[in-house]
Amino acid sequence: MSAVAEREVLSEHEVGDRPILDPALAPPFPVAALPLLRNVQLRRNVAHAIDVIQAKRARLVAEKPDWQALRSAASRIKDEALENLGVYLEQFEARCTAGGGTVHWATDAADARKIILEILREEKADEVIKIKTMTSAEIQLNPFLEANGVRTYETDLAEIILQLGEGEPSHIVVPALHVNRRQVREIFARRMGIENLSDEPEALTAAARNYLRQKFLSVPTAISGANFLIAETGAVAVVESEGNGRMCLTLPRAMITLAGIEKVLPRFADLEVMLQLLARSATGERMNPYTSLWTGVTPGDGPQRFHVVLLDNGRSSILGRKTERQTLRCIRCAACMNTCPVYRQTGGHAYGSVYPGPIGAILTPQLEQMRHAQSLPFASSLCGACYEVCPVKINIPEVLIELRARVTDDERKQVSRLFDPIYLGMRAANLIFSRAWLFHAAQRMGRIALRPFTRKDGWIHSLPGIGSKWTQTRDLRGLPKQTFHDWWEKNRDQGTGNQGLET
Repeated sequence: MSAVAEREVLSEHEVGDRPILDPALAPPFPVAALPLLRNVQLRRNVAHAIDVIQAKRARLVAEKPDWQALRSAASRIKDEALENLGVYLEQFEARCTAGGGTVHWATDAADARKIILEILREEKADEVIKIKTMTSAEIQLNPFLEANGVRTYETDLAEIILQLGEGEPSHIVVPALHVNRRQVREIFARRMGIENLSDEPEALTAAARNYLRQKFLSVPTAISGANFLIAETGAVAVVESEGNGRMCLTLPRAMITLAGIEKVLPRFADLEVMLQLLARSATGERMNPYTSLWTGVTPGDGPQRFHVVLLDNGRSSILGRKTERQTLRCIRCAACMNTCPVYRQTGGHAYGSVYPGPIGAILTPQLEQMRHAQSLPFASSLCGACYEVCPVKINIPEVLIELRARVTDDERKQVSRLFDPIYLGMRAANLIFSRAWLFHAAQRMGRIALRPFTRKDGWIHSLPGIGSKWTQTRDLRGLPKQTFHDWWEKNRDQGTGNQGLET
């Protein structure tokens, strides 16, 4: 993101231990979220950061009388691309190859890492500069390259902070929103060897610029992601706000672009719609300051060897499900995260994935073939705010419900119904709610059972057993001394209004 935007959202939170952003190793969301919910300062910082972005976005969206029409158009464009994905990917490969590029197909993360390492060895590269790319984080490319003797240098300001500070991203667009500027100063001073460095944003930005300048001029190989792939022309499009991407795209002699297969768009004209939506939704800008497009190789201008690695890594399996397929419309703007009440309270690290927030809650489990991250579909209030702001109209609540059903069905297959507490609880609730006398009896019994846990203020702050899953993260209102039904039976003929209702 831009240096100005980065300064606006620098928080005051002191970062603790490095979180685990590997879905196969990360703890379930409720476990990971609990210490973050207790961190009042972190919650303030996240809220402040997303409030800044939300306010900017709201102003610029209000300028567009055709905003809803743009959303509908973008949704149709992405659906067309996904419904004909094979055709458009092959068209992209043909056009890119005709322009002098080389296209590689990667089935999974291991395949993609192997392809990229082989290209780097052909280039005899022991260093690479990188544009911010979440896809490379998805396949854990940096640690893999480091383990194989290739040093990676991030060039995005936030990514530099995280790389030098050995941290993990907590937001798609503002990865370092949880790091305060005093900590950035400490990281830069220690890792860059700068004495008497100020913690003013301007000084920190200048330090990063000086640090990167030498890398841009000396490292001959670069790795990028892609915001969009254009089937019609074989072009790759990258949008960014700092200019580091433009430096990476023009100065190296070899360029490797790693892109998910869902990034393809049918036509060059489709960018007109996407670019209007992306900048406003992501950073609250009318346009990204730098929009770079390139097709193949141009002699004497820019990289002379260009590779595109098209990554599947579970995306094809998502295509086969009609409801879940809309997940692949995502253009990584993070608008859903900025409006999500759950993300606002926990930040991104609780999700245990490089893709946090509502989009991560539906994307990560599917990329993991539902083997890991099964708790993420439940990390939502289903309020629908994410659907309202999504620029490509992904109905995230609808997908969350589908994934919850799949998780529940898988769990029930592993446990006999005789011992399944969810199944038994729902059967008991069905019986109670179907008979009025049982319902009233359950109310009376519940009032007696909960009395020891109800404080004088009328709230329950802690419950034992299965009830603790609720009170770990929220309080529960105690049952009133008198139900409305009992009060109504007593007062309906007396015209007393609401007087005498006991709580």
